[in-house]
Amino acid sequence: MQLTLPDFSTARVLVAGDLMLDRYWYGSTGRISPEAPVPVVHVGGTEERPGGAANVALNIAALQGRVNLLGLTGDDEAASMLRRQLLEQGVDCAFREVAGHPTICKLRVLSRRQQLIRMDFERPFSDDEREGFGRLFREHLQAANTVVLSDYAKGTLADAPGMIRAAREAGCRVLVDPKGSDFSRYRGADVLTPNQAEFEAVVGHCENDAALEARGRNLLRELHLGAVLVTRGERGMLLITGTGKPLHLPAHAREVFDVTGAGDTVISVLAAALSAGSELPVATALANLAAGLVVAKVGTATVTVAELRRALHGVTADGYGTVGRAELELLASDARAQGERLVFTNGCFDILHAGHVAYLQKARALGDRLIVAVNDDDSVRRLKGPERPLNPVEQRMMVLAAMGCVDWVVPFSEDTPAALIELLRPDVLVKGGDYRPEDIVGADMVTAAGGEVVVLDFVDGVSTTGIIERIRKGT
Repeated sequence: MQLTLPDFSTARVLVAGDLMLDRYWYGSTGRISPEAPVPVVHVGGTEERPGGAANVALNIAALQGRVNLLGLTGDDEAASMLRRQLLEQGVDCAFREVAGHPTICKLRVLSRRQQLIRMDFERPFSDDEREGFGRLFREHLQAANTVVLSDYAKGTLADAPGMIRAAREAGCRVLVDPKGSDFSRYRGADVLTPNQAEFEAVVGHCENDAALEARGRNLLRELHLGAVLVTRGERGMLLITGTGKPLHLPAHAREVFDVTGAGDTVISVLAAALSAGSELPVATALANLAAGLVVAKVGTATVTVAELRRALHGVTADGYGTVGRAELELLASDARAQGERLVFTNGCFDILHAGHVAYLQKARALGDRLIVAVNDDDSVRRLKGPERPLNPVEQRMMVLAAMGCVDWVVPFSEDTPAALIELLRPDVLVKGGDYRPEDIVGADMVTAAGGEVVVLDFVDGVSTTGIIERIRKGT
């Protein structure tokens, strides 16, 4: 499966569901309370973030998708905070404020990146308080091609069946993050995204993957669903559709600090990708990749296009860091946006030897990302003669990219890398040998942009030409 990022800016998604404000208190713990066997937290900082369906919408907006958010709140300070944060991030809000009803809030106390306790402040919405919400939902369908129902069982989606029918009649794809043990409420949805515990609470314990797949297919038939995507934590994801083999995807998380909101990220990336034109397997793989990123963050969090693109490169590259010019431009831009310092060097690198290794390690130490531009075969022949290169450019790039100090390797066909340097404008331009900095190709462009040019010494007595001559002489 070829993974590519769609143009998320074309996504048009309507999110409806339970809105929450997540509050975080951070502090250090150094002692146990004398009043009870609990840690004492010295609160040093607080934070408030959109949660629930609001976090789903925020994730879509972080991908630059167009998103409308519908939900119920109180007429209080928490609702104002929620609306303000969402509007600042580009989410269009259509809240129905219910006087006298508190906005749902969750307070988490954390220390050393670990959650110690969560306190919920909530009350389910009644039928009277939901009056008119269905009409509000139908009014906003015309602006979307994909609908997400984010159900936290707080009462907002009591009429989920009617909302699904309305969305399907309007020609919208419907994705549901379900809650509870009655999935029949979501009959006719295009995609259901339960975690494995939620799934097994409905279909029964699944002793192995075969049972999971079989019961998933039964659920598809019973409820006329398009697909079921079961999220499985450290075991990744399982996509079951009515046609074809189930798709098993491994987890990508290297470190897990907090799973809060991971399900929100999964359905938001899935919805945004589908809305922007991706096929379901590709959208699922992108959602799986995003989940691995977001669990490495603390609290409800989002994933950006830049983060997803960088993670995607690591998954879909040919096993190494070899890239094309257009892809490198995006990767370099993302790196610079993260405050990383880009180092650029170039050469033929026909036979990689100890001198090259020492040189590249020194170059990498000058910044955060090392870009190595490699002459293609024709340009090497023009520079070195008709008998060179000994190794084709694909192999030379593969060997370079396998080095831990090299981040990205890109080929170039011109006699000099001037065009690449102009495109990338690296922070540091590195060349080896006895050059004067001002004589190095691209030096003027780099210095004009505020960068620097560094000349590094080669290792004495080690060169590709020398190695070739010794082989020929048999010495």
